[in-house]
Amino acid sequence: MRLVIARCQVDFAGALTAHLPPARRLILVKADGSVSIHADGGAYKPLNWMTPPCTLTVRAPEADEAAVTADLDHEVREVWEVKGKDGATLQISVFEVLHDTSHELGVDPGLQKDGVEAHLQALLAEHPETLGDGLTLVRREYPTAIGPVDLMCRTAGGAYVAVEIKRRGEIDGVEQLTRYLDLLRRDPLLGDVQGVFAAQLIKPQAKVLAADRGIACVTVDYDALRGMDNAEDRLF
Repeated sequence: MRLVIARCQVDFAGALTAHLPPARRLILVKADGSVSIHADGGAYKPLNWMTPPCTLTVRAPEADEAAVTADLDHEVREVWEVKGKDGATLQISVFEVLHDTSHELGVDPGLQKDGVEAHLQALLAEHPETLGDGLTLVRREYPTAIGPVDLMCRTAGGAYVAVEIKRRGEIDGVEQLTRYLDLLRRDPLLGDVQGVFAAQLIKPQAKVLAADRGIACVTVDYDALRGMDNAEDRLF
């Protein structure tokens, strides 16, 4: 992982466009190729990002780019260009580098699910039809190069479906499933793998992002899966 603190300007061009004016920010470049830009606030959510597969190139600024920033305290030192597989681009114009370091984190053992989330996964593995009509389980913890998919299922028509399960569904869970899907769809034996994001509660922002990524959302009733049909049982 590379961590850079820099005064920079960021411009995204894709289905939408976005602009971050010059300011000091943290830039993270991870081993999986993802690039994210963070402010010193706003919790964990980046200001902008590009998920893998993508390519990062660093080049000197062109004459017109230098001219645009002539009124700033610093001229453009270098330009980082990140290109995604869909043609979207993230351009980071770096004026000043305050800190630049790299660290090898090694293989992460993955998130250890709490009791409820682990039990929810086990219950859905037993009842995959809860996630969609005709779904059958292929395997729990289906392996990928960046970690296991919670459930791999198949539709009645034979299409593969990757399922990510959370207690609370947020944007980072959708991003996680998106990365899995990007890898799984490169396997010709699996084809165009579909995605299902399942949770007890799914935040509205996560639903919007999932819809944009073509991922289905399923809100799961944990107590119903456990066969607890009355309020008295839910107390114990």
